Amino acid sequence: MIEQILFYTVSILALCSAAYMIIARNPLYSILSLIVTFFSIAGLYVLLNAQFLGIVQVIVYAGAIMVLFLYILMMLNLNAQDESRKKNMLKYISIVSAGMLLVGILGAYRGLSGDTYSTGADSGVGLTKNLGRLLFNEYVLPFEIASVLILASIVSAVLIGKKEI
Repeated sequence: MIEQILFYTVSILALCSAAYMIIARNPLYSILSLIVTFFSIAGLYVLLNAQFLGIVQVIVYAGAIMVLFLYILMMLNLNAQDESRKKNMLKYISIVSAGMLLVGILGAYRGLSGDTYSTGADSGVGLTKNLGRLLFNEYVLPFEIASVLILASIVSAVLIGKKEI
């Protein structure tokens, strides 16, 4: 019972911070809200008995990726006058990225089994060996689509940071 209350509390925190990340006007507040979202998602992983994924979430996303986002934010020095000169190409890149994310989610949903409410203690969900077996056997297409999505986000960051001649 306590685990369910904790799960719902952390879920609501993740949803609220993700929503605030989208609607925040200040990019710094948006990034800080994204950090809260990453930590709450890591808490959800730990509650679902996937400790490895929770630790990787904190180390990779909340640690390394968010430091890069903050560095890029400081490097760009966004001004209000620069916002009007952005090209429509960024909109198209974001639409393609969102479409690829949708395909990845649909591929992962297609691979779900009927028993989605198992506790994970008997199935070894949190083990690295089972995670690798699942990622590279059953979910190889969504895994590769996520890789392409990350590549698209890197290219988008380069295009945003590029100085216009």
